[in-house]
Amino acid sequence: MKIDLPSPPKSVGAYVPCVRTGNLVITSGMLPMVEGELKYKGKLGKEMSLEQGQEAAKTCILNALAAINDMIGDLGKIKQIVRVNGYVNSATGFTEQPKVLNAVSDLLVQTFGDIGRHTRIAIGVSELPLNAAVELDLTVQI
Repeated sequence: MKIDLPSPPKSVGAYVPCVRTGNLVITSGMLPMVEGELKYKGKLGKEMSLEQGQEAAKTCILNALAAINDMIGDLGKIKQIVRVNGYVNSATGFTEQPKVLNAVSDLLVQTFGDIGRHTRIAIGVSELPLNAAVELDLTVQI
């Protein structure tokens, strides 16, 4: 796999970045953090463009993969990307949440091939923690 992962994100509350149960690993909600700083803030369709939202979503998925890699030691152990739940901080009238999450879906398929094909939710919300543009969580089978 040719993917550069950031350092695994640290929890900022009373939770862990991911949990393993049986053959599943499920992440907490990942924000578009880079080196401990929130890189993408604001509402899509107002302060942020679709393209910026896509970059934010890619940052979130890389953080999720870094957390999983930290737990299992090797992303090659992933047998299936199962589910992506994506939440997009959306201005009134912004309805392109699926396009935001397409950037994540494309990255997962490009990286993992057929095992990267997954189910997904793309939800528009009125607020996210720290005014993040996107938050997502990931479930994988190992």
